[in-house]
Amino acid sequence: MSGNRNRIVIAGTGSGAGKTTVTIGLMAALKRRGLRVQGFKCGPDYIDPTYHTAVTGRPSRNLDTWMLSHDIMREIFLRASEGADVSVIEGVMGLYDGKDPLSNTGSTAEISALLKSSVILVVNAQSMARSAAAVVLGFQKLDESIRIAGVVVNKCGSRGHYQLVKAAIEQECGIPVVGGLGRDEGLSIPERHLGLVPAIERGELDGLFDRAADLVEGGVDIEAVLSRAGTAPPLAWPKERLFSAGPRPNPGPAIAVARDAAFNFYYRENLELLEQYGATLVYFSPLAGDTVPDDADGLYIGGGFPEEFAAKLAADERVKRNLRARIQEGLPVFAECGGYMYLTRSITDRAGVTHAMAGLIPADVTMQDKLAALGYREATALRDCLLMEAGEVIRGHEFHYSKLTADQENYPYVYETKGLRGTGLEGYHSENMMAGYTHLHFASNPKVAERFIQRCLQYSRKRGEASGTV
Repeated sequence: MSGNRNRIVIAGTGSGAGKTTVTIGLMAALKRRGLRVQGFKCGPDYIDPTYHTAVTGRPSRNLDTWMLSHDIMREIFLRASEGADVSVIEGVMGLYDGKDPLSNTGSTAEISALLKSSVILVVNAQSMARSAAAVVLGFQKLDESIRIAGVVVNKCGSRGHYQLVKAAIEQECGIPVVGGLGRDEGLSIPERHLGLVPAIERGELDGLFDRAADLVEGGVDIEAVLSRAGTAPPLAWPKERLFSAGPRPNPGPAIAVARDAAFNFYYRENLELLEQYGATLVYFSPLAGDTVPDDADGLYIGGGFPEEFAAKLAADERVKRNLRARIQEGLPVFAECGGYMYLTRSITDRAGVTHAMAGLIPADVTMQDKLAALGYREATALRDCLLMEAGEVIRGHEFHYSKLTADQENYPYVYETKGLRGTGLEGYHSENMMAGYTHLHFASNPKVAERFIQRCLQYSRKRGEASGTV
């Protein structure tokens, strides 16, 4: 069985080359044409997909070849792109940047090769002319199996500058320059320490998308891009699929999921795996003053920006009191990064102001100006815990500017994590709680989703027995 999918990868020579601008503008322009557009983001990024989702109206997905097997990555692509006229896949960092500097593992290049997709390379040509050809030629020669099918030249100083760069690239590299963009400062998207401000916080985005579409329509040969997307060959579905119709517990547990501007970093596959194994997901907003839903049998608090809303979260004693009561009575809870921070005693912001948090974890968090952790992590459970058994492994990533200071005496770390900078102890464990900075991808070890479901069902039964309803 194969899947015919029109698709194109938008890659950059490096971060800041302009691939997000080109991606969003292309998506918006294609939508204007009445096409159904599916967005994807290479690598472990939560923020760019929120813009893809907002502009296309279809949930954007992450594609990753280090956290996930090649088969699962391909399944995610085929499953999400079903019914779309074209898929636009935004790269991460530079085309060849991934898990390590010596291979394509985890890179946009590896994903484009596995998906047999052509690449449009975005080059920042500011202060360059013929040298831009040398840059493109280097990208071609590093791995000649990667199909760079066109170039978009970004940040051109003038029409004449664009023509110089275009002529040099086409002569020396033998591939077409399919577009050139100027320096449009009005299109900049607000940023903060973790990157772009998520779309969930931006409110009305039509103006941004219209401007991006205008920019791309005015400078990029969209028909040429669509033509290259249409040359992608069919892809075979994996023989074994992760997302298949399987037995669902009846009735399944209700899992409360915190979702608002403070907590919105979730891999959609994490949520969908919980649903596949029987969960009903119930969304609520701690930031808006919602308490944990009364019928919740479990709780999932993802990452986000609790530090940006620390004063408001700290002021809502009713929400914190409810959270403490539910967890202390045994509600299973999994929290990662921002959720982990929220469950500690306090967050001290960049201005040095300390805000009281839920107080369920004996640790305090301090925001820093410098990056505290960035990169892939392989996490090995140190003990049996909510989602894992001792010695079990799962993959994920860390990205945060905060530092956690734990009460060191017998602090119950949950993982040993391994990354480029070595190993370390991470996270927190109690009888019904598991929390940590590492953003886990459940599809790298689906047993964690099944185990969470089982723990939630156990809690539901105990709660029912205590209340006399079962």
